[in-house]
Amino acid sequence: MTSAHASDPSTSYSPDRITWIRLSSCYLPLATPISDAKVLTGRQKPMTEIAMLFAEIETRDGHRGLGLSYSKRAGGPGQFAHAQEVAPALIGEDPNDISRLWTKLTWAGASVGRSGMAVQAIGAFDVALYDLKARRAGLPLSKLLGAQRESVQCYNTSGGFLHTPLEQLLVNAAASRERGIGGIKLKVGQPDHALDIRRVEAVRKHLGDEVPIMIDANQQWDRPTAQRMCRVFERFNLVWIEEPLDAYDYEGHAALAAHFDTPIATGEMLTSAAEHGELIRHRAADYLMPDAPRVGGITPFLKIAAQAEQAGLSLGPHFAMELHVHLAAAYATEPWVEHFDWLEPLFNERLEIANGRMLVPTRPGLGLSLSEQARAWTRETVEIGQRA
Repeated sequence: MTSAHASDPSTSYSPDRITWIRLSSCYLPLATPISDAKVLTGRQKPMTEIAMLFAEIETRDGHRGLGLSYSKRAGGPGQFAHAQEVAPALIGEDPNDISRLWTKLTWAGASVGRSGMAVQAIGAFDVALYDLKARRAGLPLSKLLGAQRESVQCYNTSGGFLHTPLEQLLVNAAASRERGIGGIKLKVGQPDHALDIRRVEAVRKHLGDEVPIMIDANQQWDRPTAQRMCRVFERFNLVWIEEPLDAYDYEGHAALAAHFDTPIATGEMLTSAAEHGELIRHRAADYLMPDAPRVGGITPFLKIAAQAEQAGLSLGPHFAMELHVHLAAAYATEPWVEHFDWLEPLFNERLEIANGRMLVPTRPGLGLSLSEQARAWTRETVEIGQRA
């Protein structure tokens, strides 16, 4: 028997359609060139800018969404070119079919693979579609996904890079704590291991035993060195030791995770749900660190998070706090979010920090709008389709 409500045409679903997309290639300059262990070992040059890819999507019914992806040091022009190439596949589509559209875009660029730069370009569209859906529902993205909490514990990274002198490192750490940020992450992995130990020891003494501290070697140790350094750092009561080995050394990370009390964190450099699945299968991390733009957006991030939850892993998403605060708020167990203030000039809104935690925005969607500064730093734009 069919109810009157079910047969009422006013309650039936009428699909909206994507009619217009604007892609923007924006380059965010960094005030100070950034150096981590990859620079000191000669594998990379200091980072001076971040290439941002923005996707703005509009529908026939006037709904809009904003998405983002990014690249560091290289890949920005390639992301923009790939996004421009596959974007026409979205025109005329129902914006609600986010998973199907992610698959469609992936197949549109299948000859260049299902990971890396190809899916990072797709990630901007995927985030924009989720933003659109949440805005239309009048919900913050975290609520659309099913929030577990209203705030997330956060830690600062931007004050702890290796180019920062020790004296300034102590000042930065104290300032982050005074601002209300909960934890402090320090870069390690220098060729001179004694310098790493000295810096961590100084910050621990300066902040006291109870302040959460993490360290990050940025993949610059080999297995014997990682064994020795993890053993040395056990005494500092760290929240985690991040990327002690190459990102794809699943077995090496698994051995460290099994052997030491200090948790092992990794995953930020992986570029697909499948790669994270291998990390989880090997039990190669205590903290999983997926980066939503880097793996292709929210759609694959949620798949990774589901696997991580089933495996009983903790979560610490990498970078892009403006997006990850929402995704972390929906994770089953208490995660960490990485606080980077680098992207703040790109948006008109700011995240709030209090008592060691990042408050989840209550504005609809991501709660973000592009600033005039972002427009000024934009080097190239392209529009696909027609505005309603």
